[in-house]
Amino acid sequence: MDPKSRNDRGTLASASRRHHHDRRQLKWRAVWLATALTTLAVVAALFCSGQGRGLLSISWLWYSSYTQTTPRGTNPPAQRQQDTIKWVDIPPSRTIQWHPCDGGYECARLDVPMDWLDPSHKHRVVLAVVRLRAARTAHGEYRGPVFFNPGGPGGSGVWSLRHHGRDLQTIVGDNHDIVSFDPRGVSASVPRIECWGSAQNKLFWNLQDVGVVDAHPGVLYDSYARAGALSRACEQNHLLGAGGDAEGSILRHSSTSYHARDMLAILESMGETKLKYWGFSYGTVLGGTFAAMYPDKVEKMVNDGNVDYKEWYYGDVNSYINFLYDTDKVMDAFYEFCHKAGPLRCLFYATTPPLIKERLDALLAQIRVTPVLIPPASSAVDASGPEMPELVTYSKVRRMISTMLYQPIHRFRPVAEVLAGLEGGDGIPYYKYAYGGGPSPSAFCLAETVPPTVPISGPEEEGTDDVFPAVMCSDDAHAINETLAEFEMYANRLQEVSTAAGVVQISMRMSCVGRTVRPKWRFNGPFTAPANATTYPLLFIANIADNITPLVSARNNSAGFPGSVVLIQNSYGHTSLAAASTCTSRYIRDYFQHGTLPAQDTVCAPDADPFEAAFFMGNVGGMHDADADDDVDDVDELTRAIRKLSREANFALNFRAPGF
Repeated sequence: MDPKSRNDRGTLASASRRHHHDRRQLKWRAVWLATALTTLAVVAALFCSGQGRGLLSISWLWYSSYTQTTPRGTNPPAQRQQDTIKWVDIPPSRTIQWHPCDGGYECARLDVPMDWLDPSHKHRVVLAVVRLRAARTAHGEYRGPVFFNPGGPGGSGVWSLRHHGRDLQTIVGDNHDIVSFDPRGVSASVPRIECWGSAQNKLFWNLQDVGVVDAHPGVLYDSYARAGALSRACEQNHLLGAGGDAEGSILRHSSTSYHARDMLAILESMGETKLKYWGFSYGTVLGGTFAAMYPDKVEKMVNDGNVDYKEWYYGDVNSYINFLYDTDKVMDAFYEFCHKAGPLRCLFYATTPPLIKERLDALLAQIRVTPVLIPPASSAVDASGPEMPELVTYSKVRRMISTMLYQPIHRFRPVAEVLAGLEGGDGIPYYKYAYGGGPSPSAFCLAETVPPTVPISGPEEEGTDDVFPAVMCSDDAHAINETLAEFEMYANRLQEVSTAAGVVQISMRMSCVGRTVRPKWRFNGPFTAPANATTYPLLFIANIADNITPLVSARNNSAGFPGSVVLIQNSYGHTSLAAASTCTSRYIRDYFQHGTLPAQDTVCAPDADPFEAAFFMGNVGGMHDADADDDVDDVDELTRAIRKLSREANFALNFRAPGF
């Protein structure tokens, strides 16, 4: 390891020795955060009432400082049309009752026990369920429903299916229904897990984002204090919402075990006895948990982008690091493919891949000290800038790079353009990438608060990010109560495992700091099934290098299910959707249609590599490539469907959750 690398990796350790040795500092940081929140509330009240419009543009400040998971404008306008279905108008029922809803879909609200260990208890949960009926339903052709989960925890199955269901159905076969639901606590299922009581309070909190943990000395301590403050506020708000009855709080009854049991209730209410399932990312945890709990109720299951079950359920600060095992391989692919593409397609080009890495390291060092200023449109040569000045900081660039690794084939090229611009002091490409070429969104005064007992309806309800820590922390075998010193060591270890994203992804585990509510029901494994317990062996899918769910996780999960197969896609990024592969899609269709599996470790090629123009996501951040076309004539419907899904529906990025 060269001295520069040692210095970079030692940043957190040296900062630890120089700053905040006294743990009592954390108390005062928490007090400061609470004071700042109160001050912001007063300012925003004036601003939204029209009395304080000269103070500052709060909406701009919030958006520019919030952790951006995905650029605005990644979904075409047709995908953002206004939904007319109002979930509140659908009466809940204890047996599933379907109602017509937009676009030829059917919707239902299923009333289930909040506490599956005591179903007679008065507290209930109402699940939002959606179905796309099969096109071929004749006797002998119809194959029944395939359940789908987009990931999370916190991703909306309802939103994802209603926007992408027809393409999913094209892949599994139009003789299948496609069914999904919002897991308990998410979006249109109620009660919803929400930590702040109002949409504006949540925006105030996000305004105080302190950046990634190596941005400046002391940020790790601020992040730790913030995580604890959020955990306490969330648990207190939910306890108050349950009238002081801890057993009536949805937090007490949120874990993957509950999600799996809810899915079984939906299945049985539909009159089905066996589950057919396709899950992505966290959806593989849900699928694997269901298969381990109810192996005799599984007919077919595809788990795509696998979270390691044992790490998810039993990981601690000494072992919860393997999820980044392949992350730097994806980062290295950026250097390799950029060099291969040449200077016309990769604007961050250098004469060798190592020199591209050096170029990026130099940019990060520069921008950490001197952020790039994006001037307001009125004073910029390019009039498409923001209404107010904006800084592109080290933390924003780090997060952008981490997000890029989820979808290399679609994001390498536009991010290379952004990096080249920042290197020259031009933040406009970043602004276009982050905001889709439009004005910064006005968030504070337009934010609508929907009570957590009322289902949310709307085109933007892609998920509920407060669910992520609620479920992840509940699934862990023990309460996550590591000390600050332990988290310092953990942060350094993550940075050693992945220099590209370790400082960003620490937020996942840190979100559990200060959580005290433990789930009443938590499945503890084993994550296995007896031979021949499932009707067909399971199919696990993994990329050759996945930035958040490495190939080894698929192998580890498969080992617990006799006869299961790992299918490898020779591409980079998160889940097989990161790069369209007609080969992979055909194996998925054959599995659902005929129960046939590929040979163990079969390798499928992607339809294209990063920087190839025809498969560049033409609407990322408002950047358009004329060669990117949904409706090319020389491909069949299966290829067209998977390419469209790859561009528009990498479900891990459809909502703002800090990870899977």
